[in-house]
Amino acid sequence: EEKKNQLILEGAASKKQLKEIEDKILEVLSSSEGNILEDEVAIQVLSSSKTLAQEISEKQEIANKTEEEIDTTRNGYKPVAAHSSILFFTISDLANIDPMYQYSLIWFINLYVASIEDSDKSNDLDERIENLNNHFTYSIYRNVCRSLFEKDKLLFSLILCIGILKGKGKIDDSEWRFLLTGGVALDNPIPNPAEEWLPDKSWGEIVRTQEFGALKDFYQHIIDHPDVWKVLYDSPSPQDMELPDPWNLALSPLQKLIVLRCLRPDKVVPGVQDFIIEHIGRSYIEPPTFDLAGSFADSNPCSPLIFVLSPGADPMSALMKFADDEGMGGDKLETISLGQGQGPIAEKMINKAIQRGTWVVLQNCHLAESWLPSLEKICEETIVPERTHKAFRVWLTSYPSPKFPVTILQNGVKMTNEPPKGLRANLLRSYLNDPLSDPTFFGGCTNGHAFHKLLFSLCFFHAIVQERRKFGPLGWNIPYEFNESDLRISVKQLQMFLNEYEEVPYAALSYLTGECNYGGRVTDDKDRRLLMSMMNIFYTPALVTDDAYVFSPSGNYYAPPDGAYESYLEYIRSLPLIPNPEVFGLHENADITKDQQETANLFNSILVTLPRQVSGGGKSPQQVITDLANDILSKLPADFDEEKAMKKYPVVYEESMNTVLLQELKRFNNLTAVVRISLINIVKAIKGLVVMSAELESMFKSMLVGKVPELWAKRSYPSLKPLGSYIIDLLARLSFFQTWITKGIPNVFWLSGFYFTQSFLTGATQNFARKYKIPIDLLTFSFEVMDSEESMDAKPEDGVYVHGLFIEGAVWDRPNKMMGEAAPKILYDTIPVVWLKPVKKSDLSKDGIYEAPVYKTSERRGTLSTTGHSTNFVMFMLLRSDLPQEHWINRGVALLTQLDD
Repeated sequence: EEKKNQLILEGAASKKQLKEIEDKILEVLSSSEGNILEDEVAIQVLSSSKTLAQEISEKQEIANKTEEEIDTTRNGYKPVAAHSSILFFTISDLANIDPMYQYSLIWFINLYVASIEDSDKSNDLDERIENLNNHFTYSIYRNVCRSLFEKDKLLFSLILCIGILKGKGKIDDSEWRFLLTGGVALDNPIPNPAEEWLPDKSWGEIVRTQEFGALKDFYQHIIDHPDVWKVLYDSPSPQDMELPDPWNLALSPLQKLIVLRCLRPDKVVPGVQDFIIEHIGRSYIEPPTFDLAGSFADSNPCSPLIFVLSPGADPMSALMKFADDEGMGGDKLETISLGQGQGPIAEKMINKAIQRGTWVVLQNCHLAESWLPSLEKICEETIVPERTHKAFRVWLTSYPSPKFPVTILQNGVKMTNEPPKGLRANLLRSYLNDPLSDPTFFGGCTNGHAFHKLLFSLCFFHAIVQERRKFGPLGWNIPYEFNESDLRISVKQLQMFLNEYEEVPYAALSYLTGECNYGGRVTDDKDRRLLMSMMNIFYTPALVTDDAYVFSPSGNYYAPPDGAYESYLEYIRSLPLIPNPEVFGLHENADITKDQQETANLFNSILVTLPRQVSGGGKSPQQVITDLANDILSKLPADFDEEKAMKKYPVVYEESMNTVLLQELKRFNNLTAVVRISLINIVKAIKGLVVMSAELESMFKSMLVGKVPELWAKRSYPSLKPLGSYIIDLLARLSFFQTWITKGIPNVFWLSGFYFTQSFLTGATQNFARKYKIPIDLLTFSFEVMDSEESMDAKPEDGVYVHGLFIEGAVWDRPNKMMGEAAPKILYDTIPVVWLKPVKKSDLSKDGIYEAPVYKTSERRGTLSTTGHSTNFVMFMLLRSDLPQEHWINRGVALLTQLDD
């Protein structure tokens, strides 16, 4: 590069000289008088000019040749430039996933220059290019990984791998998008050949794979040989199995991942790991560990060091220790927690530290959003090289915040330090941290035996409530951020109570720990019920008196016998690294649900990083959306005639269902109007007849990846279904109400079909209250599950028949008419027709039942709407059970009105 620049300068100087010679010649010619051949000065100028011009010309020829050689060498490195541009755009897309994932071009170039220096040298160009690319790719991976949360590290490896393979032309974009979305279609004309084991959602995706040449006959092979594929479906590790012939050799690794997605979505994450190992190496699925010294080494006085926080993480103790190691402890390290009025104090600290060369830690920057622009100004204008002591550093801690200044994120060194995941690691952390690690505290209780037993049990409870979060709504409706302070206060209270009372006050301890310390965070009443149910397992007299008392049915988990502090650490280290769901009180199927959620989260996060590109089948995205919009419009029926319905079903005192029907028709008309108008407009916008507004643009993107547009969701009933299934579900609901209008009040109501389920339930209670003249607030429902699955010959005398419910976490044992344990891989079961009979609350018996919460979607959590009802919770349904209620509460068993498929 330097030589090329030198040649450019020499070339410019030569041209300048030639110009000067030309000017001189012209000057001589114009000033010469008489015969020029007799002008000695002119002759001399002309001959010297000729010699000089010749020299310059020769030099220029050599320069041109050298430049050609340089250009040839430069162009040889073009593959490195192309590879590096892929890496840069891959990391720039990460900001769509989390606002803290920001990286600057300057940072990227510095890493690139470092790679040129540090990578292995070679005289062979191809080898040198490979060394450069490998070194730089891993350098980018290592540096970006330390600033990513655990959940996004595999995602980054995958998009890095796919980006590199795309650059080499080894990835078909339509196949890649299909892997992420499963394709979009409204209906599946080919019947499922293996309904007893193959889910309809999987079959729909399998049929949609025929748009890819290599997978054209895949669905037909399953129709012809279902038993061969069932072996793969039933395998505990299908990602490691070879596909049945001829598919194993015929498909590319990405196409094999598509097959895995269709058949076993719960095993896609290990499948993705194998894919990454195969293409870019094992080191890309083994992220580097948290390295504070390494991050510090990469920083300079003008670049802030930023800890991106996550629940349960506190980097301060590690930072304090590191400061001591670097000789920056004590008065050389100042900390302040930001909040109201703390900004100016922090600014003074920074100004002082810049002069003295000390460290400043600004904690919880997310709590001082209004002061962050001032911090950005300080970083740009105050912390500059010429005024800053070389030992100075500013450390920031913050939870992810969209208000955090982008320039600080781009120029700083970002780190995440999440607490170790897993039951064993959680228990170990509790025992190795203060106050448990303090021998004075551990041995400072008058009732040592009870204290040590209950202390271990409390730490186990703490680990369980935290680790249940990974199971999503099965674990907790709302993922609460229980942390070390909850455990610390509970541990201190436990010691205090045991020192003050002769008998262990279990009721007081349970109330303080369950209802106050941990329960204080819990806002959902079903979650509170679960918390107290689990508390009863861990705070019970049997724990102290009976050494055979176990925390789970397998007997692998228990409070070890009273012993020294080290004996507890020894027992904890002997526990399995990956616990079975039974220790959390959950069914083994919970692992499948968790893995499916992991896959869905991985793919959904990747989708937000993708640009809009050409879709499959050779069609443009515009054509795909036009066809899809026209398909939906052709299936959408006309709006309900509300006036006609009102005449047929007038508002009358004796029949509240008429009012329910009219309210539902109004809601569905509002929804279908939005759907219809937006679909017509998007087709017009694609043709250029109307402006493509931001709303329509967002709708276009959602439809392209098979998601329900935000525009519809605002007016819709709650639903987690993908676009195709949502439309089928909407059409089924409209059909249900149309049948009601034309044929009269149905014998059995499809509970899932209602927009606002609570109004239907109120209508059913109101009819009974008016018939028997009982105040409605004294009534509730009793529930009887019938033998029939969907229909009944007549309406009940009182109350209503409903169908359409699903049970998650258990099954309905039809022969015994009670709840039963789910079979392996069966995540949901249907509930037959249920008779909702209004009864007086005082007459309702709650013996031998489980109060199962009914939710509209599997997300379970909702918000309190203006009607006073949750947007998701419907009611408690009392179902017969021969097991204690706590068993099903801990299982997370609930009823759903619809699935996500």
